[in-house]
Amino acid sequence: MNQQKSHMDIQGMSCANCSQTIADAVGSLDGVSEVNINFATDEGSVKYDPDQVSLREIYDAIEDAGYSPVTDSVTVAITDMSCANCSETVQGALERTPGVVEADVNFATDEAQVTYNPGEASLADFYDAIEDAGYSPVREGGERDGGSEGDAREAARQEEIRRQLRLTLFGAALAAPLLFFLAEKFLLGGDVLPEAILGIEFGWIEFLLATPVQLVLGWPFYRNSYKALVKNGRANMDVLIALGSTTAYVYSVAVLLDVIAGGLYFDTAALILVFITLGNYLEARSKGQAGEALRKLLEMEAETATVIDEDGNEAEIPLEDVEVGDRMKVRPGEQIPTDGAVVDGQSAVDESMVTGESVPVEKREGDEVVGSTINENGVLVVEATRVGKDTALQQIVQTVKEAQSRQPDIQNVADRISAYFVPAVIANAVLWGVVWFLFPEALAGFVDWLPLWGLVAGGPAVAGGTVTVFEFAIVVFASAVLIACPCALGLATPAATMVGTTIGAQNGVLFKGGDILERAKDVDTVVFDKTGTLTKGEMELTDVVVFDSGASEAKRTDGSGDSQPTADGGEPTADGGQMAARDRLSEADVLGLAAMAESGSEHPLARAIVAGATDRGIDVTDPEEFENVPGHGIKATVDGSEVLVGNRKLIRDNGIDPGPAQDTMERLENEGKTAMLVAYEGTLAGVVANADTVKESAKDAVSQLQERGVDVMMITGDNERTARAVAEQVGIDPENVRAGVLPEDKSDAVESIQDEGRKAMMVGDGVNDAPALAVAYVGTAIGSGTDVAIEAADVTLMRDDPLDVVKAIRISDATLAKIKQNLVWALGYNTAMIPLASLGLLQPVLAAGAMAFSSVSVLSNSLLFRRYAPDHDYKLLGRLR
Repeated sequence: MNQQKSHMDIQGMSCANCSQTIADAVGSLDGVSEVNINFATDEGSVKYDPDQVSLREIYDAIEDAGYSPVTDSVTVAITDMSCANCSETVQGALERTPGVVEADVNFATDEAQVTYNPGEASLADFYDAIEDAGYSPVREGGERDGGSEGDAREAARQEEIRRQLRLTLFGAALAAPLLFFLAEKFLLGGDVLPEAILGIEFGWIEFLLATPVQLVLGWPFYRNSYKALVKNGRANMDVLIALGSTTAYVYSVAVLLDVIAGGLYFDTAALILVFITLGNYLEARSKGQAGEALRKLLEMEAETATVIDEDGNEAEIPLEDVEVGDRMKVRPGEQIPTDGAVVDGQSAVDESMVTGESVPVEKREGDEVVGSTINENGVLVVEATRVGKDTALQQIVQTVKEAQSRQPDIQNVADRISAYFVPAVIANAVLWGVVWFLFPEALAGFVDWLPLWGLVAGGPAVAGGTVTVFEFAIVVFASAVLIACPCALGLATPAATMVGTTIGAQNGVLFKGGDILERAKDVDTVVFDKTGTLTKGEMELTDVVVFDSGASEAKRTDGSGDSQPTADGGEPTADGGQMAARDRLSEADVLGLAAMAESGSEHPLARAIVAGATDRGIDVTDPEEFENVPGHGIKATVDGSEVLVGNRKLIRDNGIDPGPAQDTMERLENEGKTAMLVAYEGTLAGVVANADTVKESAKDAVSQLQERGVDVMMITGDNERTARAVAEQVGIDPENVRAGVLPEDKSDAVESIQDEGRKAMMVGDGVNDAPALAVAYVGTAIGSGTDVAIEAADVTLMRDDPLDVVKAIRISDATLAKIKQNLVWALGYNTAMIPLASLGLLQPVLAAGAMAFSSVSVLSNSLLFRRYAPDHDYKLLGRLR
């Protein structure tokens, strides 16, 4: 039994029970023979059989137990990959490297995304593994998150494009006469040119022209074929090309030396390699164009920053020297060097490169700004809060790259086909070559019966053609090998995914993986959290209603702060919170009590009450005691007396009847306001109400989702009437409103919706939304969301705009349509062309040309997708609007 031992650091353990929990979780996996977890050192070791269990499964078991094994990730650029089989070979080599938790290799981007245990593996190990597999990693000497990484990859990409161009031009120069000879042979009957030039027979001239092409252009294919077959034990596209071109060349040499009788195919052998190399050149260019948007995004980073020291002196320093806490001056027209917070000044900032929003956003002291965005007019002083790879721009790029490495499930279909594709193609070519050699007349008769064009060279001589049976069998073999194109199949999904995720990033929609990009289109129900998602989340105090000792409504104020007459004609006091007589509490008294009680809370409703009291000149002091009752309200002690602020249940649970306030509560809730009861010393004292403003685009977003056939629901901790009032404003069916849901119950609510057979997208922004985002079919965190919500989400919207939910679904729908279009072309091409070649209907040169351009066509089709803007549904056919 093959045994490996892995050592790891583990975060989150707080006691010996934690270490035992991890040991039990990992020890339960098949293939694990020994587990040692040390709470004192936060370390662990696992002995396991890699044939039965992977390091990924071990790490997942630790995470499922609630702890965090330490990992790091790195992206490695790779050259020399020619097809999907190559990427699978590299991925296998990386996964077998000790310490590698997970590896994803993307043929379309020529990159490997590696998650690993930093205590057991390093970048040098990955380079060695890739080289041992027969491929060339782009070695980078600088920091992974620095500019040197992008420079090294771009330099390698450009060098590959130049290399393929040089090879193409060299081959074309020598093959041009051969192309003329080929045309003369098939179009003009072969009687135009003389049999010799300057005494040298034409066969030897073709040999002299084709041999350098075979050696120079063919060498990369021979080298890669050797690595694929001998080192890795699997055939790839290079093997097909080497087989096809070598068959034509060796057969022609044998004829030239009179070893066998037949025609010469030096022109075919050379043109095969020229067409394939030209296709590789165009493919390399197309890959570069597909990733151009991300590179341009990174190029938008500022190169320097003007830093202000403690004495007020200014100095311009390189961006990489900026540290967290540095203060930077940003003049009008300049880029904000890195993420930070405004500490002085006011200006409009163009954030379109991050959010896709063209309208500049006003920024003032205390507001956060994003690095690389452009300061429009005023001078800003910004304190750096995130630098280097932690900036929003770098995180966006990293998220998109990780999304591109996590392919959609539909790619599994292509991977399964690709794994058997090349061996099947070779077997098919051998089969048909032998069948044509053994039964030429029968097959020729069958092909003549088909409503197709004639056989190559008229077919074998015994069936009325112009070539020998053996020669025709060789032609069929070469054509059947060369026409197959695993490249097109391998590129179909990752090329479209790469463009789709980039379109998302350009429009402020970040997908965490290609699998998420695939799932979003299947969403049939969107569940919005109310506060901060459909509404702005900026609560404002609107009403204060006071009850006398008999609990009848006495007086209230509207949002302007103007008091309405009380039942007894009294006026409110403004004594800064000093209590009036017990049975004559004023509006200021009730508001002061509520504000002081709520001052211990960070809830938006609490902050609105405190802000409203402060604006009215009431002195708000901290309560002596404070208790939060989640989902219901708060209890506090103010001036030695108990104050309750919350919903009906809180008041009722504390022995106070909320009934007398029912009419007032219903009136306020029907106006879409959040009303809270205030009780003082065991008696109902009044009601305070806040209101949140619905976002301007919320109604449009709901309408567009409904037009797509998507059910729209709303979930909120607010009461039924307030929730329904907001739902009616944005166009949500009141029957689709789930109100009064406690924070800890939101995930249960989403699961119950999905238990009905729905595929739900949960859209939220708060910490209490994170569990619901995690259990949803697709979790979406809106731009103003907390870090916890964003971490739990599958999709992150950079803006606070609900319309971006529609954009996310449109991008998903469009990308999957493009993937399917690519797959239909790739599968359709191979399905149609391989039989034609097997039946002797295709010249090897034409087969090679068709194969070379099939992969280019898939990439070109994906590149056309870059023009799509998700303001409308994607039209697969026809011109984009």
